[in-house]
Amino acid sequence: MKLDPFVVEVIRHGLSAAAEEMSLVMTRSARSPLLREAGDLSSAITDGHGGLVGQGRDIPIHLGAMAYTIPELLKVMPRDSLNDGDVVIYNVGALGGNHLNDVKVVRPVFVDGEIVAFAVSLAHWPDIGGTWPGSYFAKAIDTFQEAMRIPPVLIATAAGVNTPIVQLLKANVRDPESCEGDLLAQIAATKAGEKRIVELCREHGKAVFTATQSRLHDLSEIEMREALRALPDGIYEGEDYLDDGSANNAPARIHVKITIRGDEATFDLSGSCDRVSNFCNTTPFMARSAVAYAARIMSGRDMNQNAGALRPLTIITRPGSILEPGWTASVAAGNHETSMRIVDAIFRAMQDTIPERLSAGGATTAGVLFFAEPRPNGSWKMLYEVHGGGEGARHDRAGTSATRVHLSNTSNTPVEVIEANYAIRLEQQAIRRHSGGAGAHRGGDGSVRTYCILAPSMHLTTCVERMVMAPWGMQGGYPGKACRISLVRQGANVAIDGKSNLVLQQGDLVTIEMCGGGGYGAAAAK
Repeated sequence: MKLDPFVVEVIRHGLSAAAEEMSLVMTRSARSPLLREAGDLSSAITDGHGGLVGQGRDIPIHLGAMAYTIPELLKVMPRDSLNDGDVVIYNVGALGGNHLNDVKVVRPVFVDGEIVAFAVSLAHWPDIGGTWPGSYFAKAIDTFQEAMRIPPVLIATAAGVNTPIVQLLKANVRDPESCEGDLLAQIAATKAGEKRIVELCREHGKAVFTATQSRLHDLSEIEMREALRALPDGIYEGEDYLDDGSANNAPARIHVKITIRGDEATFDLSGSCDRVSNFCNTTPFMARSAVAYAARIMSGRDMNQNAGALRPLTIITRPGSILEPGWTASVAAGNHETSMRIVDAIFRAMQDTIPERLSAGGATTAGVLFFAEPRPNGSWKMLYEVHGGGEGARHDRAGTSATRVHLSNTSNTPVEVIEANYAIRLEQQAIRRHSGGAGAHRGGDGSVRTYCILAPSMHLTTCVERMVMAPWGMQGGYPGKACRISLVRQGANVAIDGKSNLVLQQGDLVTIEMCGGGGYGAAAAK
């Protein structure tokens, strides 16, 4: 079919707008501050066979994984088993997933009796059961200790919401009311996406809409191949390390070998360490998502990120490794910690080839502090806090301070919201001055936040990397300062590390000092 290029662009932007509207519905409707305020959610549109074609301006690590979500789902829930009005919920990692807190709600979009697209809403649920409040258990030996596993099941049909399944979910989480509110918001978000997709089909015709989706894949493939051809052929290797978790709790190695030949590239991650002893393992879909992001940065182009852009890329992981540990491994932190280290390893591999496109090491950690406050009725209040750090400097500027980098795109919860809803007082919120690395351009500075516990007790989870392995400098720049967490109890310092679960007492002060970014280039002599 011959397509009008202007119509192709109209539909492309229409798909992006539909995904944006889905995310807006979520932030306006969800119950949890993590979704309402921090925005730990993403929305996507795929074609009728699962190829990603539209996405919101959300979280890169989510969106990269959603390129695989629907194709994997359709292997166990075929297209011909789905009906108009069906909505599917699941979180298991084997189906294009990441960690279990990231729950996907999927709606097939029918036009004239045929599936033309899928609307996908992904949201991080603040608690989804498991051993520890918040479902991040640092010492989990397997995924069953982490959280409830949800296989694909119909959460709604044309007849309405599947109440027994909702009740089952609520019975296995620690904040059932918020869970139900967040879930209903996700269902509503997919309904909003469906409405916009149907409108596009009615306006331009179903055949044109379907053909345009294929054309969008082809255009992105062409652009990625052109970008790869512009890079010098060769083999490039790089590595970076997680703070711990390897043998004898040594730093855990992430290694990449990049082979560029013409208009194709292979990213071989099989040299990464074996499955680790903490919750920093991750799924191969997270590895692919991280590579897809890094490849887009390497390209130097603002291309439309969809399934077509992945066609020239071959991504290899090794069974039994930290990046393919098996579907029973604990993976909670790998979603936002290990995936970031893949990006760092790729940047380090390419830093002498395309330095003008890359940044030095930054705050490639979510900097998670998770506070869980018990209520008298036995339920819990959940506060999942992520913290910004220093961006790595670039060839032409200093790094930005107190920001998120690469695969992350969330916000911290405003002080007013925390103090109005939790037994916590914020004692300090500041920039961690001089934490960025020196260089011709300095790395950005990290942030500092101090929480005072007002409740008789509160559970805390820490999930913070870059406490041992500081962000690296580039082209002669110096590294940034590492992250630091401190706990002061009755005037005395209590030891606390980056991956822990502990119970806080009234009056405890918890301070997180986020890492600074690495500097770029040698500093001028004084």
